[in-house]
Amino acid sequence: MATEALEQNLTDSLVENMTTLSPEYCGAGLNAFYLGYRKVHGYLALAVCIFGLTTNILSIVVLTRKTMVSPTNAILAGLAIADIMVMVMYVPFTLNYYLQAFGRTSFSYGWAVFMLTYVHVTQVFHTVSIWLTVVLAVWRYLAIGHPSLNREWCSMKNTSVAIVSAYIVCPILCIPSYLTFAISPQGNSTDRFVVGFSDLSTYNDKFLEKFNFWMYSVHVKLLPCVILTIFSCCLIHELMKARKRKAALLRKMSSGQSKQSCAEKQAVRTTRMLLAILLLFLLTEFPQGILSLMSGILGKKFLDQCYNRLGDLMDILALINSSMNFIFYCSMSSQFRSTFQQLFMASRWVPVPLKPPSTTEQTECTRL
Repeated sequence: MATEALEQNLTDSLVENMTTLSPEYCGAGLNAFYLGYRKVHGYLALAVCIFGLTTNILSIVVLTRKTMVSPTNAILAGLAIADIMVMVMYVPFTLNYYLQAFGRTSFSYGWAVFMLTYVHVTQVFHTVSIWLTVVLAVWRYLAIGHPSLNREWCSMKNTSVAIVSAYIVCPILCIPSYLTFAISPQGNSTDRFVVGFSDLSTYNDKFLEKFNFWMYSVHVKLLPCVILTIFSCCLIHELMKARKRKAALLRKMSSGQSKQSCAEKQAVRTTRMLLAILLLFLLTEFPQGILSLMSGILGKKFLDQCYNRLGDLMDILALINSSMNFIFYCSMSSQFRSTFQQLFMASRWVPVPLKPPSTTEQTECTRL
């Protein structure tokens, strides 16, 4: 997300430049879409950020209640924190860069400092969000595919270690980005500054610049998407197996022999909800990873003519993805809805005490 904004901020004549580029790869149609959508992107992004900040804060409040404590919910809370940080940085960027709410300060030194901070902070926390989504997929697959391993490997202690590790390792993965970009005067101007490539990135035939690009394309985008695709397919396979088991149980129930347990029903519902989160993530991130890889292979022309023109669209999709989890929780988790109602709607409804379930079966059947 940060790299698209940076590419757009390297020059103040990007729109004009786009109209003069030879449409060798993507054609004039994409350029027309870019110019048209850019006019409304700022308003849409601001609305999505406000909605996403609100819903992610609500999600954290609900998911951290004692009755909701579980490894899966801990990961979802960590994911919400990362998404909040991305949107917190995107709001002032949108207000200034797209809506010019603070006047024409887009090229002041203070704005350049903010842009450099914005690039690094959003990249770090978006990377955290991506890898926590991978952890979520692995944890859920172990929960339904290998229950014995799940109890040992996916404990609250190990989950906490995985979350903290994501918040520690991802900033380290982004070190090449810290070294690649720097603030510099625009041309010969003494009062206009932009964020561009650092002097260090130009040494050894731009080795650092190329290394950072491939690091971003592969380790931040494509590799997590490939892992998520594999585990999403595994989850779909497990859901199909669960459906077959349910059909067999229904046949037995008709003869009065057996019935499906509450825990198994809840496991299927939770898996479906998490699978929806994973598939939405893949829908927004995989195309960006592929475009980033193609930019590395085909070079600057493809980057300018295709990747940069889709930057605003990729940003809004990423923001929507970061804002949708609350809707999934409310629509697919009865325990989340119940806890949310108890916390925020007590004045309208009869208050229900937030007490832990009394039995193991109740815990399994009500927890997200």
